Amino acid sequence: MASFSTKTFTTHDDYMTPISAWNSINQYIPKDKVIWEAFYGDGTSGKNLEKLGNKVIHKNVDFFENDLGDIIVSNPPFSLAKKIMPRLLELDKPFILLMPSSKVTCNYMRDWKNKNLQIIIPRKRIHFIKVVDGEVVPSKGANFDCFFYCYKMNIPKDILWLDDDGKGELNIPKKKKKIKLIKKTEEYTEDYLNGMSLEMLRDIGKDKKLKGFSYVRKDELIRMILENKSWLELINQ
Repeated sequence: MASFSTKTFTTHDDYMTPISAWNSINQYIPKDKVIWEAFYGDGTSGKNLEKLGNKVIHKNVDFFENDLGDIIVSNPPFSLAKKIMPRLLELDKPFILLMPSSKVTCNYMRDWKNKNLQIIIPRKRIHFIKVVDGEVVPSKGANFDCFFYCYKMNIPKDILWLDDDGKGELNIPKKKKKIKLIKKTEEYTEDYLNGMSLEMLRDIGKDKKLKGFSYVRKDELIRMILENKSWLELINQ
């Protein structure tokens, strides 16, 4: 879990979230929303969420005095859950919180009984990264189960069991590749240009700053490119 302070990373024992935990639910985090990782810890949680293709605000600020981003995705300090959950009721902001499964039976969670909370259940227990005095030390893993508690996140099911523990390939959304026209440094040939689409030929026309090529036929545009002349220059020869 994050630091026991809501603002700074302390020198006490802390348990940080591995990237595999966020990776396992990355598909349920909307990429058009800005995440507020509201509990700073050692600063790595926000960086890990960014690695997975998310837009993240992760500042060392007090959760109880700020309201940032569109949604909250965080592993908050478990000991402060009694104060955190009422604050979230006030904010009424969508969230995904990674907390022990036992939290669902706490009295303060009853305030959420009519709020349509959803739960994502990890495939395996999450092995948090143990940090002592700012240094990562070997850990045998957690001896308790955790859920992802979700609010206004439109998860497909109210109780969703994950089939993936997130330790495989990082679930990073693929960006659409932009097709760029490679500029030809040598002189164009007619055969080379004939093999191109009209759209590609028009791009060459733009690059050459030719005028009047927008509505000409393909053969006419090829002639303009070969002679490096605008349409008016060509017909006035």
